[in-house]
Amino acid sequence: MRVAHIDTGREMRGGQWQVLYLVRGLASAGVESVVLAPPESPLYCRLREEGWPAEPLELPRLLKLRRGVDIVHAHTGRAHALASLLLEPSRLIVSRRVAFAIGRGPISRWKYRRAARFLAVSRFVANQLVRYGVPADRVRVVYDGVPLLPASLHTGPIIALASDDPRKPSGLVRQASSMAGVPIQLTENLESALADARALVYLTRQEGLGSAVLLAMGAGVPVVASRVGGLPEIVVEGETGWLVDNDPKEVSAALRALVSDPYRARLMGDRARQYVASRFQLEHMVQATLKAYEEICGC
Repeated sequence: MRVAHIDTGREMRGGQWQVLYLVRGLASAGVESVVLAPPESPLYCRLREEGWPAEPLELPRLLKLRRGVDIVHAHTGRAHALASLLLEPSRLIVSRRVAFAIGRGPISRWKYRRAARFLAVSRFVANQLVRYGVPADRVRVVYDGVPLLPASLHTGPIIALASDDPRKPSGLVRQASSMAGVPIQLTENLESALADARALVYLTRQEGLGSAVLLAMGAGVPVVASRVGGLPEIVVEGETGWLVDNDPKEVSAALRALVSDPYRARLMGDRARQYVASRFQLEHMVQATLKAYEEICGC
């Protein structure tokens, strides 16, 4: 089987990491991949550094995908639009990772008719697609997979992601931290910070799933996460972390509970690690994706 992946992202965010993980995993399963991405993007550079086939995202190369590949997999909304315009929909698979509402205009309706399968990152996102009008038999839930990092030492700070994303209310993090009297350290390098983190605070107004939360849980780090989107599908309330409304009092109460009972927090982290190991490792994501490919191409 030969698969062409299209990704238009210009940052190395969760979706781009999933493309990289998927290409690696598919290769182990005997599937040949080529990725079309902006040549200046971190994903393109990382693929080339590792020796995986990557080509600049240009019109002539897109048109070549009309032949020579079994599956075209669009990984972003813009990739979906480009593939819908240029390629045969019967071989098109689209990943949808975002939680915001789908547009209701005629172009959007046309675009969402032109794919053989949609891979939703959570049940929440899958339900959005079905409510929009995508036939349920074209939708599959494929959760993110994450590498299982070494278990945290739990000797460091409580952390949160440094972000200028307006959907990630950093002001709420600071307010809740002040109210609880619990310091929170912002980080731009999550994987490094998880080496000794005591907990991850992940507040957001909308979320398709939350791969950063899965990464933390896989490192044995309990989480305090917003009760929105797909996050309740991966955080088991009271067992692997705390789910909170985006209210400073509720967040601060979760922080106080975290620091007042470190034994319970450590136990939650252990359960979180086991939970990720059993459901959200990279192989789970690769196999679920491969199954969707096989459904439409019979390869």
